[in-house]
Amino acid sequence: MWMYIARRLLWLPFLLFAVSLVTFSLGRFGPGDPVQVMLGARYDPDSAVTKNLQAQLGLDKSFFMAYADYMWGVMRYADFGESYHFRGRSVRSLLGAKMWISFQVNVAAMIVSLGIGLPLGFWIAHKQGRWEDPTTVTIALILMSIPIMVSIPAVLWVGCLKTDLVPCAGWNGFWSTNMIVPAITMGIPGVAGFARFMRASTLDVMGQDFIRTAHAKGLSGFTVDYRHVFKNSMIPIVTILAFALAGMLTTSFITERILGIPGVGDFAIGSIFNRDYPVITAITLIGAGAFVIANLLADIAYSFIDPRIRYQ
Repeated sequence: MWMYIARRLLWLPFLLFAVSLVTFSLGRFGPGDPVQVMLGARYDPDSAVTKNLQAQLGLDKSFFMAYADYMWGVMRYADFGESYHFRGRSVRSLLGAKMWISFQVNVAAMIVSLGIGLPLGFWIAHKQGRWEDPTTVTIALILMSIPIMVSIPAVLWVGCLKTDLVPCAGWNGFWSTNMIVPAITMGIPGVAGFARFMRASTLDVMGQDFIRTAHAKGLSGFTVDYRHVFKNSMIPIVTILAFALAGMLTTSFITERILGIPGVGDFAIGSIFNRDYPVITAITLIGAGAFVIANLLADIAYSFIDPRIRYQ
């Protein structure tokens, strides 16, 4: 197991190098000049002001020198440079607080999705062939198909304007009432996905020979479900959870924009429009690294859920 983990971690620097090279190249050679965005109508490519600003931002360096300086700072000090838009502020200081906010929002949504979706999928799998199965799946799919830009105004209309139960916008921490709207609007669509995956996985496990053997040995239905069916049904779900875990740092763009939550999603959108390439590169690198780590954690979790799985 430890050798497998070590081999996977050794690939992480190579992956981040490839991602950083592509992202840095797009920022350097792609359309849009950050200096032009910063100066606006005062932009003149031949003026001394433009050239001084380019020198301050390091845009006058060659591509390879600029990339080498950037990666040296990232590898040695975890320094992603200085923001082009927020002068004097490091990217690390800007992203730290915003990623923590986005993580809390996504955790709340994940609690709703898992807390409802997994038990619901496990339950309807035992109702196969009865009216509860198609009815529940249909209702879940209808809720899943509603776009989040429609569900958020609907929830705000009921919870904020008509009943005054929740704030209309803003952010006051994980345990505040501001968390209710994003948790519901982001979590409910995920219920259908987790319920369908859990239903399919549970039905597959229930048809296995070792489940029939467990029933033949006289074990109670609860014992078979708890010890054998549920644990083995969770193996495919772990993969989905791994990707969801990695996305907790960078998703919820629309929700944050509509509800005025100062997370990394809204910040990333603003950085794209402002051509703030150090911020965009940092978000891409952190997201790529998170996906690699999340997949590794999923592989490790497999061995705990199913002792038959071993890595060499």
